[in-house]
Amino acid sequence: MPTSLPRSTPADQGVDPAAILSLLDALDERPDIEMHSLMVVRHGQVVAEGWWAPYSTGRPHLLYSLSKSFTATAAAFAQAERLLDLDDTVVSHFPEFAADITDPRSRSMKIRHIASMASGHAQETLGAALERDPEEPVRGFLLTPPERDPGTVFAYNQPCTYTLASIVQRNAEMPLTQYLRPRLFDPLGIGHVGWHTFPPGREQGFSGLHARTEDIAKLGLLYLQQGWWEGTQLIPKEWVAEATSAQVSNSQNASPDWQQGYGFQFWMSRHGYRGDGAFGQFCIVLPDQDAVIVTTAYALDMQAMLDAVWTRLLPGIGAASPGTASAQDQLSSRLARLQLPASPGAPAPDDWGQWTSGQFSVTASTAGTQAPQFLPSAETSLTSIGVAPRPGGWQMSLIEPGNALTFPVSSGDWTVSDHADRHGDTIPVAASGGWLDDQTLRAEVIFLETPHRMDITCSLPGRTADAVWRHPPLTRSKLRELHCPR
Repeated sequence: MPTSLPRSTPADQGVDPAAILSLLDALDERPDIEMHSLMVVRHGQVVAEGWWAPYSTGRPHLLYSLSKSFTATAAAFAQAERLLDLDDTVVSHFPEFAADITDPRSRSMKIRHIASMASGHAQETLGAALERDPEEPVRGFLLTPPERDPGTVFAYNQPCTYTLASIVQRNAEMPLTQYLRPRLFDPLGIGHVGWHTFPPGREQGFSGLHARTEDIAKLGLLYLQQGWWEGTQLIPKEWVAEATSAQVSNSQNASPDWQQGYGFQFWMSRHGYRGDGAFGQFCIVLPDQDAVIVTTAYALDMQAMLDAVWTRLLPGIGAASPGTASAQDQLSSRLARLQLPASPGAPAPDDWGQWTSGQFSVTASTAGTQAPQFLPSAETSLTSIGVAPRPGGWQMSLIEPGNALTFPVSSGDWTVSDHADRHGDTIPVAASGGWLDDQTLRAEVIFLETPHRMDITCSLPGRTADAVWRHPPLTRSKLRELHCPR
C-alpha cells in the first residue's frame, strides 16, 4: 500500500519559511513558468508541499526525461542481481544483432557509456535509429556509427537510455514497472505508476513515466540516503556514488546547470545533483543541505526555475534563523490556495439554438506561439469538437478518428472529471470556459496527468473550431496517450 513521508514544519527542520515564500514569489513573477506542484523535504520530512489546482496530490504527472533516473535505478538493481555489468559491451546483450554491427566503436560501446550519455555519438540519434530500424530502435542505434570513441564525448541521446532500459527488460523478462514493483515501488510505498511503451512494445525508459510528486521525492530521498531505506540497503552505495558523480564532461552546454557533468541518468548541478524532465519536472538532491526539492511544471525556461531555487530557497535551508510564526502562517495559507486561473467567459446561454446542431470542424491544430523553438510541431489529432448542454452547464467532446472524449466544462472555475474515451481509457481533464459573445465559445482543457493544456475556440459562423496547444507535448499526441497508462 502507498505510504507517505513524515510531515513537519520548515522551522522545525531548520528551513526558513520566508525562503519558500520567496521562491514562490520568484516563480509567480515568470509568465513562462506554470507551476503544477512543489515539495520540499529536509531531514527526511516534508516541510512544504503544494499543488496548483486543478492539479492535486493524488494524481500522477508525466515526468518526461525524469523517467531516466528511474531507469538508472532499475539498472542498479539489475547489476546487483548480475543481470548486467557496467563493463559489458552493449552488443553482447543483443547477440542476434552482432553480425550486423560492424563499426568498431559501436561494438566497443559499454553499458556504462550508454548509462552516462557517452556512447561516442556527437548528437541525438533517435531519428537516425528509427530510420535505420523503426521496429527495433536498439538495432537502429547500434547501426548508427559513433563519431568519437565511446566514453570521450557527451551527447544527450534518447537511444542510450532506451537501450539501457531494453537490456534490463530483456534480461529480467518483464517490463520496467513490473521489475521495479517489488524492488523499488513497494519498499518506498509508491502506488500505481504507468510507463508508455516504444517499439517493439518495451516501456520507454527515456521518457513516458507517470508518477506522483511524492513518488519523485521518495526516489530523491533514497539517493540522498545512499540507497538506504528504512533499515535496508535497497541499491548499493557504490552505485549511488557513481550515478551521482560526473562520468563525462558536458561543459560545452550553454546553461550553467547543464554543464556541471553527467552521471548515470542524473545531471550534476551547481548545487547537488538532479533528475530532470522537459518543462520543469525536477528532482533536486542536495546532500550538503540534507534536502530534496521536487517540482512539476510547464516551463519554457528551466534554468530560471533552478536559478530561483538557488537564489531564493537555498539560503534559507539551514539558516541560522528558522523564520517567524507569521511567515509560517503566510506559507501555509499560500500553499493551501495555489490555483491556476480559469478561462474567462460568460455562462452557457439559456437558448442553445444552433450550438447543438452538429459538430465544429477543427481548422487549426498547431503548437501555438508559446512553443519553444526546439520543439517539433505538436499538432493535435482532433478532427472536430462537440458542444452540448448538460444539467447545470455544458459539455464538450474532443473527437479524433476512431475515438472521442466527452467531459463537463465550467464557467469561471475548473471542472475536474475522470471520464473514459471510446476505448475505455480514463483520461482525467480539468476544463473551464465560456462564451466571449453569442457567436464565440472558448474553453481551456488541462490533461491532468500531463503538463499540457489546450485552448479551444468554437465559432458559430461556419461551425469551425481552433484547437491549439498552449502547452504543447514534445510529440504529436492522441487522446489515448494523454494520461497515465493503467
